[in-house]
Amino acid sequence: MIQSLQAFFSTLTNASTNADDAPPSLPLATAALLVEMMRADSESSPAEMSHLRKVLAAEFQLDTNEVDQLLDAATAESREAPGFHPFTSRLNQALDAAQKLRVVEYLWAIALADGHVCAHESHLMRKLGDLLYISRGDLVAAKARAQAALGHRR
Repeated sequence: MIQSLQAFFSTLTNASTNADDAPPSLPLATAALLVEMMRADSESSPAEMSHLRKVLAAEFQLDTNEVDQLLDAATAESREAPGFHPFTSRLNQALDAAQKLRVVEYLWAIALADGHVCAHESHLMRKLGDLLYISRGDLVAAKARAQAALGHRR
């Protein structure tokens, strides 16, 4: 009995060293969060998808096929992930504060692309802001910059 318990716990601890547990790449982590923002209001508008594609192409210097592949992978990863931590953790490891704010602006731009921000999108932004260690003031400023970039009024 004790040996079977030890074997069971051994498989649990060895499972964490699996290659599938590798952290997501920076583009994949960013894309997964952007996909989550696009899906937050249960309606993915063409404007949101268009803006998402532009952001990924510009930020990571990707062509159309590479953007398609990244979006497919990000969609699959976001469905499989237990939460946002794998993605925000990767961004926290790889990006400085200014770079994380740029990602937050992208997130706001996706939320704003359809003309309004719903309660689910606002909640997700606050949650992601906390996970990325972004202050509330910086979140508000990033939203204002995203609105200005999209030509929206406050």
